[in-house]
Amino acid sequence: MIEVEALSKIYSDGTETPFRAVDAVSFSVRPGEIFGLLGPNGAGKTTTLRILSTVLRPSEGFARIAGFDTVTQPEEVRRRIGFMSANTSVYDRMTGGEMVEHFGRLYGLDEETLNQRKELLFERLKMDEVRNRFGEKMSTGMKQKVSIARTLIHDPPVLIFDEPTVGLDVLVARSLLQTIQELREQGKCIIFSTHIMREVEKLCDRVAIMHRGRILTEGTLEELREKHHHGDLEELFFNLIQG
Repeated sequence: MIEVEALSKIYSDGTETPFRAVDAVSFSVRPGEIFGLLGPNGAGKTTTLRILSTVLRPSEGFARIAGFDTVTQPEEVRRRIGFMSANTSVYDRMTGGEMVEHFGRLYGLDEETLNQRKELLFERLKMDEVRNRFGEKMSTGMKQKVSIARTLIHDPPVLIFDEPTVGLDVLVARSLLQTIQELREQGKCIIFSTHIMREVEKLCDRVAIMHRGRILTEGTLEELREKHHHGDLEELFFNLIQG
């Protein structure tokens, strides 16, 4: 469902050595799987995900989503992905219902399909409290529910979560992680980027550890522990990025 091959993003202003924000990254993700990108801030996780979501063009290599190239077929890619980050915002002067409808129309949903999808999501995410509430009057947890709903409104097969729990209280973060688990059970193909070890251990089927634009290692948690002779993921992580 997701294919990434030798993907690189290089920045240069002509005066210094080019900076490789992403350096020859390769991985794949299957339907019904959560693939974790684990790394410190500045590791290249967000840049990689922005390339996958067609916001950035790669300098080298390629990425395909559901068989469509992110550079040559960006519109087809956008139809098949949902992207959510800690910075996904809501509009102060729109209600929760209006925002979800707005994004559904941007994805080209007809009114009948849009209404069906909206009601399904509002029921699943228990969103009646935000249906007629303006964004400026929402709590952080309410805003997060709206962000999830607008990400899912077009029922994309591929979902990308970039540090989605940053700044959330523990209850809201727990609810979000449970929702992501449910999406995997529905067969969604999911990339989950984080720097929080417990989230990786709770969610991810496979993990890639990134540092300075490169993938240092990749596999299931069991495979990584066996390969690097460490039972503790945090110690394994720090040994790799400091080595």
